[in-house]
Amino acid sequence: MHGFRAVETAAYCPRKLYYRRQSPEEITIPDEVEQRRELAFNYETLLADEETLATAALEVTPTQFRSRLGCAKAKFPEWEHLINPADRDTYLRGRDCHGIVHKLLDTDEPSLSLVFAGEPPETGVWKPQSVRLIAAAKALSWELNQEVSFVFAEYPAHGVIRRVPVDSRRTADYRDAVRTADSIDGPPARVTNRSKCQNCEFAGQCGVKTRSVRSLLGD
Repeated sequence: MHGFRAVETAAYCPRKLYYRRQSPEEITIPDEVEQRRELAFNYETLLADEETLATAALEVTPTQFRSRLGCAKAKFPEWEHLINPADRDTYLRGRDCHGIVHKLLDTDEPSLSLVFAGEPPETGVWKPQSVRLIAAAKALSWELNQEVSFVFAEYPAHGVIRRVPVDSRRTADYRDAVRTADSIDGPPARVTNRSKCQNCEFAGQCGVKTRSVRSLLGD
């Protein structure tokens, strides 16, 4: 059985997943990531208290943050459940995958939210994050024996919340990632998109050579 993070990594770079499995080091979450995730549990305070907002770990201006969250509040009927989840940091174990979900939502039908510390795309969610969301949705569905038709992705440092449907395309991507994770027994081929290698902690072991922007420009 795979962790949510494993299938997310399989969708991003199977070779990275291989080297992560070979690493005996325990994964630690950076303080910066924890601080950004915590923002997702303090939206109402941040919207109401200018002093708290001014010192928050945001990647956008306070005005942008307020505007974006205001749009989410008006758009999503589930807003009250997002700011007051039924449970947080909950472990789920499904048929294929297991892991932690950041928020369980007590909506009319079961749902959940995952909180991401990075930057959102212009629309939707990044594909590896979509895979992780669907893995969590399937695990919740398995535990409750009830369909989960949508989940949420939150990017609190940017004030962005996205509602993500559990549809056939995303489910197919998830199944592909599970099969990839199942099949890894040696180093897979390197990804062709080398921008993924720039900040990879396994770049040295992988043997991929990355170049700075300056070197690419011939300086």
